This record gives sequence, C-alpha cells and structure tokens, in this order.
Amino acid sequence: MNSRKQKRAALYQQLRSATNSTSVTTTSIVVDATRYIEELKEKVQKLNQDIATLQNSDEQSSSLPMVTVETLEKGFLINVYSEKNCPGLLVSILEAFERLGLEVLDARVSCSNNYRLEAVSEVMNYLQSYRNLR
Repeated sequence: MNSRKQKRAALYQQLRSATNSTSVTTTSIVVDATRYIEELKEKVQKLNQDIATLQNSDEQSSSLPMVTVETLEKGFLINVYSEKNCPGLLVSILEAFERLGLEVLDARVSCSNNYRLEAVSEVMNYLQSYRNLR
C-alpha cells in the first residue's frame, strides 16, 4: 500500500512540476495538468497553421519581388524586379525609400507584363552630415 501511495505522490509531484502548478490537492493538480495539455494542443495547432502558411508562401515566393542594391560613390543603385505587375508596388517602394532616408535622384519603371524599377538614390543631407561628423 505504501509503495502505491509513494508512486501516486511522485506522479502528482511530476505533474505539478511539469505544469508549473502551485496546487496542493490532487484534484487541482489534475485540473491544472488538463489545462496545460489543452494549452499545448492549442500551441501545436498554431504551429501547424504557421507551418502550412510558410509552405504556401514558399510556393508563392516566385511572385515576390527580387531586390538588389549596389553601393555607388554617393548613394545606391536599387533594382526591383517582379514577375507580376503588382498594383501599388511603386508607391510602397517609394514610401520605403522615404522611411529609410533615401532621396531618389533618377528612376526608370516598367509596369507592362512584369514590374521593373531601377532607381539611383542618395542618403538625404542630414544623414550625410552625420557621416561627415564621424
């Protein structure tokens, strides 16, 4: 009898530690363990959804724009190419340039069957002044 109680007590102690339970009664420990298992199930479902989303995005990655950046003497040459013409892509790119503090000096854009942007930009004056101070 004693060994059965010891085994049961050890099992409840393992449940308490595995579930970070602060409960003292065996019923509460089992309830906490059940909640913990449900939380783990939800996490597994979310991870499976995330994996499925990533797999779908990998299949669609060919439609994502390809971006290359070359450093010039006083700025950058930025090329963006996409197999698909995406509405609003030019505006999004120009807004991103602005957020990065890049001033577009020259740009060529083609939006026929595919999308191609070639832009020459330089860092705005306040960032150049910062570079000169260093």
